[in-house]
Amino acid sequence: MSNQTHILQINTSLNGENSQSSRLAARFVAAQNGARVTVRDLAAEPVPHLDGARFGAFIAKPEERTAEQQAVVAYSDALIAELKRADVIVLGLPLYNFGVPSQLKSWIDHVARAGQTFRYTANGPEGLVKGKKAYVFATRGGIYAGTALDTQTGYIRDFLRFIGIEDVEFVYAEGLAISEESREGALGKAREQIDRLAA
Repeated sequence: MSNQTHILQINTSLNGENSQSSRLAARFVAAQNGARVTVRDLAAEPVPHLDGARFGAFIAKPEERTAEQQAVVAYSDALIAELKRADVIVLGLPLYNFGVPSQLKSWIDHVARAGQTFRYTANGPEGLVKGKKAYVFATRGGIYAGTALDTQTGYIRDFLRFIGIEDVEFVYAEGLAISEESREGALGKAREQIDRLAA
């Protein structure tokens, strides 16, 4: 990647600096020589969960929004602008109770807005966040990839495709809670894959 490339790194783990998904994401980002990087830590700075009032702000007519609703929309607009500025999205993704972290779901609920990141057409929905590449660094305590219990991979692919990001690469580190040997082996393979991707 060139020094003109802008990376948005999204960390979602509750474990801060001890997070394996965030560490793998950071390893990949560090290898991108000279790229501009924006880090959004959704655990350190949580996006509010979507509720009726926040959703109502999104669908209200702009000229009829209250000051509180305008603030909600401005916050969402800033998240969307940050996403659109990036050329590359790097997502650290731990598995929590067979799903994505709730703080990531909150972010998704604030950036998936009709007319902003997608639109409905006669031929179905069309993503408006195009021409970007996404890398997902997925860490799991058990072994789930390729099984019915992996609810993350399809969901993340579908969401990114829905908003227009078709080029998505997953790096998995699984079995991290099985044993020390399993953990180190999985992390080593993930690091090797990262180094190949970054070469």
